Amino acid sequence: MKNFYTWASIAVIVLASTGGDVLLAKAMSKIGDVGLIRQEHGIFAVVRRVLSSGWFALAICCMAVAFFSLLFSLSWGDVSLVAPAAASLTFVANALSAKWFLGENVDRRRWIAAVFVAAGVALLAH
Repeated sequence: MKNFYTWASIAVIVLASTGGDVLLAKAMSKIGDVGLIRQEHGIFAVVRRVLSSGWFALAICCMAVAFFSLLFSLSWGDVSLVAPAAASLTFVANALSAKWFLGENVDRRRWIAAVFVAAGVALLAH
């Protein structure tokens, strides 16, 4: 049962972390060029825009869920499994999410890297 909890919490880490990354990318694309905003209106305008973004707030919530899921995972599983599995599967999920939700062009080299990463996780699992 401990093994199930470990993998379930890794899945939550991956989903929450990927959700946070996608929401953060969406928030920053809506906010615009923070360098330009800082030049024209100052650093406090940048902080105000970022903190008032609903997408940014949702991204922070997702990232908090991922962090606390990592704590639970580490209480159930070995760090030598949890950390690499969560990080690498998040890489794969980010590539998929970038393509599907953000419409980014994910080139062939990144897809090949994602396949190798997934194969590495499969080796870790055994």
